[in-house]
Amino acid sequence: MIGRLSGLVDEVGEDWVILDVGGVGYEVHCPARTLAALPQKGEAVSLTIETHLRQDMIRLYGFADPSERAWFRALQTVQGVGSKVALAVLSVLAPGDLANAVMLNNIPAISQAPGVGAKVATRIAAELKDKAPKIGGGTFAAAGVAVAADVAVGGSAVADAISALVNLGYGRPQAAAAVTKVIAETGDTAGTAELIRHGLKELAR
Repeated sequence: MIGRLSGLVDEVGEDWVILDVGGVGYEVHCPARTLAALPQKGEAVSLTIETHLRQDMIRLYGFADPSERAWFRALQTVQGVGSKVALAVLSVLAPGDLANAVMLNNIPAISQAPGVGAKVATRIAAELKDKAPKIGGGTFAAAGVAVAADVAVGGSAVADAISALVNLGYGRPQAAAAVTKVIAETGDTAGTAELIRHGLKELAR
């Protein structure tokens, strides 16, 4: 099994890159975010690889780091999510943003991925919520993360604080992560104004 490839960028397609490793060109399928971050043609790059073996083919998937590959694997454990959908999700959400979206049950964020409707996004959030802290990539505090996420899903003060931060120009995943971290540190009794104030401090760091 191939776990990592280091070589020169030879050619980049819509969802793949040809990586020249010692004169052998490996076709590696990648999320759009990973492809966009590749260096110029002829320059060196190293990708974390997931190898899929089938009776009639071997397909390689490449990622910027192990956490991105870990989410690729986890996504495919969800019913109705194959490699194509997993790549689509990781094309629009970095591992940290995906972890935050899953923990916060942020269905609109997950639904941004092409081919991912609300039903599949809801399934992703529900089935991976307990696994998200172990997979990693998010900005949640380790202590109290489950409580914070539960509050974020149902608490009106939390929802109002996140909405206010979004209205101030912050992305929803970043705003949600900041508010959740505040709750993890201060408890779940804070009101909307306090959550906004501390959330702004967190986002300014």
